[in-house]
Amino acid sequence: MTTLDVAILGGGLAGNLLARQLVRKLPGLRVGLYEKSTERGYKVGESTVELGSHYLTRRLGLGRYLYDRHLPKNGLRYFFDDASHEAPLVRMTEIGSESLPFHPAFQIDRARLEADLLSMNRSDGVRVSQGVEVTSLRLAEDGGPHRFEVLEEGAKRPVEARWVMDASGRGGLISRAQGLRVREDDHRVGASWARFENVAEIDELGDESFRARVRYTCRSLSTLHFCYAGYWIWFIPLHEGITSVGVVGIPPRDDAAIRTPEGLCAFLQGHGVVGELLRSAKLVDAAGLGHLAFSTRRFISPHRWGCTGEAASFADPLYSPGTDFMALENDFLTDLVDRDLGSGCGADGAEDDLATRAELYDRFLHFRHEAAMRIYRGQYDLLGSAELMKLKWDFDLGCYYNLWVASYMQDQHLDGVWLRREVRQQRFVLQALENFGRFFEALGVEIEARGEYYRGNLDRLLPGLDHIDFVGEVGSPRTHRSVLEKTHQIFDAVRVRGLGLIGQEAPERQPLSSYMVPRSLL
Repeated sequence: MTTLDVAILGGGLAGNLLARQLVRKLPGLRVGLYEKSTERGYKVGESTVELGSHYLTRRLGLGRYLYDRHLPKNGLRYFFDDASHEAPLVRMTEIGSESLPFHPAFQIDRARLEADLLSMNRSDGVRVSQGVEVTSLRLAEDGGPHRFEVLEEGAKRPVEARWVMDASGRGGLISRAQGLRVREDDHRVGASWARFENVAEIDELGDESFRARVRYTCRSLSTLHFCYAGYWIWFIPLHEGITSVGVVGIPPRDDAAIRTPEGLCAFLQGHGVVGELLRSAKLVDAAGLGHLAFSTRRFISPHRWGCTGEAASFADPLYSPGTDFMALENDFLTDLVDRDLGSGCGADGAEDDLATRAELYDRFLHFRHEAAMRIYRGQYDLLGSAELMKLKWDFDLGCYYNLWVASYMQDQHLDGVWLRREVRQQRFVLQALENFGRFFEALGVEIEARGEYYRGNLDRLLPGLDHIDFVGEVGSPRTHRSVLEKTHQIFDAVRVRGLGLIGQEAPERQPLSSYMVPRSLL
């Protein structure tokens, strides 16, 4: 019988990050990690954003490693085509930065990162088992140890652990055993993706004026989005000349052919600039999914188990949130183990009993998942309009930095007082997000009816941060009042500009509370 403090089921990114965090936080902790595959293969989810990158660099000490073994990311960058899908690159309206972002982010090679983390974890004392299958999982609810069996080369060996963490991906060992999976039927989009060699450099396709308009910053280090009504196409650079390319939205949901290598390549070639970038490219491998989003009935249990990464939930890849959710889930799980087997009082020093704190973390994660879903549901029809997406960009990213990144960098998500206030206020935040989602949808319907959907799609450069002027302050101490005031400014400005797109005027100042009750913003 193998006896552990923590058993981690799954050795992908989420599980490896959690293992590293646990042994850094609690040296000497008996951690076992169990992974079915013996090789680290290609996976999507290569693009990180600021919250997840902060977790990787600060919490896990991976900053120098990421700069050495992976690529820095030059932000998100959107390009908009005309109705024919054949606009020249130099004429496409572009949303993006003129320099590397203030807060670091990375383009990661998942196979390389996972393989390196496995090696790091072994060196740090994690009991890593690869090529094994976890079976007969029995979760205890009486305070006793959880038990399962590990099948390796035809032989079974029993394991018991005080804590069990599910990091087994979409297969979800605990999710299946407990019936936790919740379908997301109101946001049904699929994806198809591939890796290519010899993709053209985007800045080499344009002329001197095209390069000069972003002050010669390296666009190819950005996560590139080519946006169309109902879907978007990504280009993500990886190390050693490999580029990840994929499409997300309605086509790969409804057309299974696009989820084949041949179908994906044919689809991509039907878009002028995308086809030009891939003209000399060589396909390495490909995969796809017909339905991306799902949730869970429980992220964390007071009975000493939890789920992280895609073993828990997934929203949408548009803003690259996967590592953000791993950061929150792993922070919460590590804090609970610390309360149980370490300091006894967790990161905030509060002596909440374990069950109370586990329930609080679970409620907050449900809130965060639902908040994410409300910026995606019903919004894919807007993607092909530069005017609508710039408005949505300013709202979504403004709220992201103001509400989520800033609090995470200050460790407020580990403060019980802050968390309880957030959970109490979640219905107001969710209502505001729903109001703005409906606002964007209504603007899209009106602009489409007027024949103005593509009105702003050519010959414009729209700086990504021209309406998000506080990024440099994110991570510094801020009062609750200042957060609310910035939220108010974002809400007012987006509503006024949105109404301006359809020739309507609005008072520039509305009470903040008026956005947080059911209402139309038109």
